[in-house]
Amino acid sequence: MKKEDKVTNVEELKVLFSDSQAVFLTHYRGLTVKQINELRRSIDSVGARYRVAKNTLVKLVIDGTDWNVVSDDLTGPTGIVFVNDDPAAAAKVLCDFAKDNEKLLVRSGVLGAERLDEASITALSKLPSREQLLGMLVGVMAGPMRNLVGVCAAVPRSIVQVLKAVEEEKKAA
Repeated sequence: MKKEDKVTNVEELKVLFSDSQAVFLTHYRGLTVKQINELRRSIDSVGARYRVAKNTLVKLVIDGTDWNVVSDDLTGPTGIVFVNDDPAAAAKVLCDFAKDNEKLLVRSGVLGAERLDEASITALSKLPSREQLLGMLVGVMAGPMRNLVGVCAAVPRSIVQVLKAVEEEKKAA
């Protein structure tokens, strides 16, 4: 690899790392080009990006940053998932793909400044998506408001029922 290419790759990696909320490292040896392209498309669909990079260049980029907690995992052929949006959705796609393709190994990752092992990434993949969590939050917030509307509507309804009873009593008398 030429020096200019290395400089370009390092700059691209710096941008990818700085824009990411989370990063997952994979071992992809044995996957076909077709399978890797399928993985890339799946990961792209959830707002993440899959990139194969030289370990020495990645170590150069992450040295002295919060991402450095995974530098020991940078051995052998490494594929990196850069997550910009929803880490749980990207983890779900990655783990589902790894179930179907045993040659893809999920090694580790970083979320915030915390190192994640394979089990943590699998647990993250089982969380509901961001949209589902927001829907659950809206449901929880709407419950008290719905109860308040019911209570407020009950008062006039009760008054109307009392007046109706008085009216029927007067008609009967």
